[in-house]
Amino acid sequence: MPKHGKRYRALKDKVDRNKQYSITEATDLVKELANAKFDETVEVHFRLGIDPRKSDQSVRGTVALPHGTGREVRVAVITKGENVAAAEAAGADVVGSEELIDRIAGGFMDFDAVVATPDMMAQIGQKLARLLGPRGLLPNPKSGTVGPNVDEMVRGLKTGRIEFRNDKTGVVHAPIGKASFGADALTENYRALVQALEAAKPGSAKGVFLRSAYLASTMGPSVPVSLSAQTQA
Repeated sequence: MPKHGKRYRALKDKVDRNKQYSITEATDLVKELANAKFDETVEVHFRLGIDPRKSDQSVRGTVALPHGTGREVRVAVITKGENVAAAEAAGADVVGSEELIDRIAGGFMDFDAVVATPDMMAQIGQKLARLLGPRGLLPNPKSGTVGPNVDEMVRGLKTGRIEFRNDKTGVVHAPIGKASFGADALTENYRALVQALEAAKPGSAKGVFLRSAYLASTMGPSVPVSLSAQTQA
């Protein structure tokens, strides 16, 4: 494992590892520590009280962040008929039906999200599941990327709706904005994600659901966030 450089170690020394920061303190500190030459993404990492080996304890959902992510999302839409014009009007970056499926199968991957109407899912599953699935790009109703209203799905992705899901260790990683965001905007995005996670808690999960949370920028050290209701102000 490569050692962190002098810059990172200096930033890490500013984080009190014996302290659980309130979300307002954490966002202020993460912004201070994000001093790279580009606008770093701010992510939150939640360890959940679930058994990720059990299918009935998986956590997955979407949330519309009030202030977006600060990232431009390129959306591909697989549909046909009158939905083509609706997707284009909503700001989709590339739209098509069978020809777009074949284009993606041939290696075209110039997009960050894929939206589809239900009538295209059989072909998508047959030709693109193995390609898009491992990348987390396969359209799915649970992620809000399959449905009849392509304009709503495209606008949601363009304006800051994100998908979250636990990984194999029971941790959820999600972006909540950029370091250039104000601390209040990052805090409001964080709280929206917390509410969405709590709403997605599996019924079979017992005990404390949100076990720990850490906030970090792309190049900065992580900051532990208190999950106590009394320190979330």
